[in-house]
Amino acid sequence: MRVILAVFLGLSGTLAVWSAPAMAAPLPADPQETAKFAAFVQDFRDTALKAGVAPAIYDQSMSELSLDPRVEQLNLQQPEFVRPIWEYLDGAVSPQRVAKGQAMLATYGTVLANIEQRFGVPREILTAIWGIESNYGVAMGGFNMFDALATLAYDGPRADFGRRELVAALKMEQQESYRPQDMTSSWAGAFGQTQFVPSAFLQYAVDEDGDGKPDLWHSAADALASSANLLASAGWQRGGVWGYEVTLPQSFGFDQADIDKTKSLSDWSALGVIAANGAALPRSEAQASIIVPAGARGPALLVFDNFRVVLKYNNAVSYALAVCLLADRLKGTPPVAHGWPRDETILDRNEIVAFQSDLKRLGYDPGDADGVLGRKARAALRAWQKANGLVPDGFATEQILMRIEQSLAAQGR
Repeated sequence: MRVILAVFLGLSGTLAVWSAPAMAAPLPADPQETAKFAAFVQDFRDTALKAGVAPAIYDQSMSELSLDPRVEQLNLQQPEFVRPIWEYLDGAVSPQRVAKGQAMLATYGTVLANIEQRFGVPREILTAIWGIESNYGVAMGGFNMFDALATLAYDGPRADFGRRELVAALKMEQQESYRPQDMTSSWAGAFGQTQFVPSAFLQYAVDEDGDGKPDLWHSAADALASSANLLASAGWQRGGVWGYEVTLPQSFGFDQADIDKTKSLSDWSALGVIAANGAALPRSEAQASIIVPAGARGPALLVFDNFRVVLKYNNAVSYALAVCLLADRLKGTPPVAHGWPRDETILDRNEIVAFQSDLKRLGYDPGDADGVLGRKARAALRAWQKANGLVPDGFATEQILMRIEQSLAAQGR
């Protein structure tokens, strides 16, 4: 999220949210690292004060912090990136979550209607975000926000994010007169019922219940309105749809199935794309992309700009798809019709690093070997698939990794 801020590695562009994993048992911290962390906290004081944080605020929030090894561990286990998308969706769009979401739509009907009228974001989308982010306010994370953000800020590839959000958290405390011990969050510093990061709170928080201050922990109305404000500011098109399932022709070129490639509905129709129910696509110049999040054997979705807005909330296709599909289910729309390729074995993080390294050795550019299958890695995979006579769907599996390693072995690399 940020006007639109860039965040974590695989989540760069994320606006506000981070899923809050269950609390894990504390891991032992290395004494040498603990000492270095304490020095970092002391040194960072000057940075925060120059950014406008009062000395007393910094000292009361940062004086008793501890390095939390769980934070980096959980960061490597983000479910949007390390689980097969069908498993992620099974949990995110479960029958229980649908039923509870429909109950929440009824309970908060007037609140949600007012928010939708004001910001133009459908109540089902907001309720879906609420459900996925915190199970409708039940699981908001139990980390100390300053411990979590300081751990991220201390070192590593997400240090820039951590430092920016740590300053924003201090400003949030200062602005709202919060008590530091009450500022609980997820491992990544996101908090409240719709899991905002502090910088998003400073920019988009809304006092919807009229009690004088936005409270995303205790007020569902404030949390939902704040999310609506964020999505509206990011470009949500009032009255527009996010997308829908389609059926692709046998001759479809899967190198065209990419969130970054758009065509008009008329052009997609001319290529033989039809709606999943067999209906023709509308004759329209409206621009859309086709995505195949589980490769050529899985479902195909036609997505519009509103889908990209959800990606700005959390830049993982699986997350955005979960929000949109859950919103559809809350409206009574049936599930995706095409089955998922559940027999496929996707890569774990270490295998993704090997896959990225192997592609680079073969002369392709998948970006850094960071263990995250981002757009650059998928584009490199498509290029390799196309060069080797395979369907260029950019879907990385163990079978694909084996073939790439066989190519390397054949070339003596």
